[in-house]
Amino acid sequence: MSHVFPRHTKAQLPTAVAGDGCYLIDADGKRYFDGSGGAAVSCLGHSDADVIGAVQDQVGKLAFAHTSFLTSDPAEELANLLIEHAPGDLDRVYFVSGGSEATEAAIKLARQYHVERGEPQRCHLIARRQSYHGNTLGALAAGGNEWRRQQFAPLLIDISHIAPCYEYAERGDGESTYDYGQRVANELEAEILRLGPDTVMAFMAEPVVGATSGAVVAVDGYFKRIREICDKYGVLLILDEVMCGMGRTGHLFACDADGVVPDILCIAKGLGAGYQPIGAMLCSKQIYQAIEDGSGFFQHGHTYIGHPVATAAGLAVVRALLDRGLVQRSAEMGEKLQAALAGRFGQHPNVGDIRGRGLFRGVELVADRETKAPFDPKLGLAKKIKKAAFEAGLICYPMSGTRDGVSGDHILLAPPFIITDAQITEVVDKLELAIGQSLPKG
Repeated sequence: MSHVFPRHTKAQLPTAVAGDGCYLIDADGKRYFDGSGGAAVSCLGHSDADVIGAVQDQVGKLAFAHTSFLTSDPAEELANLLIEHAPGDLDRVYFVSGGSEATEAAIKLARQYHVERGEPQRCHLIARRQSYHGNTLGALAAGGNEWRRQQFAPLLIDISHIAPCYEYAERGDGESTYDYGQRVANELEAEILRLGPDTVMAFMAEPVVGATSGAVVAVDGYFKRIREICDKYGVLLILDEVMCGMGRTGHLFACDADGVVPDILCIAKGLGAGYQPIGAMLCSKQIYQAIEDGSGFFQHGHTYIGHPVATAAGLAVVRALLDRGLVQRSAEMGEKLQAALAGRFGQHPNVGDIRGRGLFRGVELVADRETKAPFDPKLGLAKKIKKAAFEAGLICYPMSGTRDGVSGDHILLAPPFIITDAQITEVVDKLELAIGQSLPKG
């Protein structure tokens, strides 16, 4: 009998015993194509010799040194490499152990920045509906997914949520794509004015929305307008690239595609590629300088920040992404995956939208293509597709609640960047089988 506390207490899970490129292998020898990279984590696949070697080498030298006493070479080198390629004036890197820690740190840094500058009244954070920023209480409060928030609502701090930029479901009839993007971006200004312009500390958003909506890309001009509004009112822009960053969208940093630079940027998942738990928060020179010129101390911290083995793994991963041209490969193979999905499902009566960037793609399922009406949540469609795909040897990331946290179903695909043309066909074949077996009959 297991004493592990699983995600689902009634699930009987196979045991993973090995990884081979894009595949995971269970104790019975069954191979599963990792079509979602776990949760957009395994960008290099499961058996990268360089990263494995870097981890082994670092463990042999130095496993742990607490950052209140010492720094380490891999942490310094990884920070330098990230900042060398980071957008704008991002200048400092704060290493943590995962995405929720990164977004928590971002929220607290935004607050302390304003306090250090003599604006302690700035305490409000604005985010978007149907966003996801992590599962710790601060990150969960920032997230706008009602299903995840519901039972913990009494514990959450009060955070405003404006509309997402979700063109497929929410652009009005006769409204141009550009006008739609400006309209929903302007909700930020309206909310800032409602709360009081000198009381808002930051706005947080995912450049490409991941788990909650399935690779939803903002329309052109949306994030540039968001940046203008933040600048106008002295509000910090926090971009959460925990899932969509580190090459996943065909750009090392996802915000590059939108031509905007955040004040604070969060990364994780693909930073360690699954070889070690690691995340990071990057901040601008201006923010760091405010702390340095003020108290000189960021009132935050975790035991494993800047962990030498984790940062050694991250260093090897980022070097692999850059030196092997894997960011560009993500862009190129992503276009091939999009074409394959469109070719197979583009006219499917129950596929409403196929979207995304790079190797970050979403397929939204609908009961009616014309009206875009979602399936009845009682059908549990996403759960059925996940099970059928897994039985067919495909790991993918179906989720329900796409539209509002309750209604809607989508499938998120985020395979390793080393995926081949033949494997794209394998993914689409198995996905077609799973969808066909799961849709209601008649």
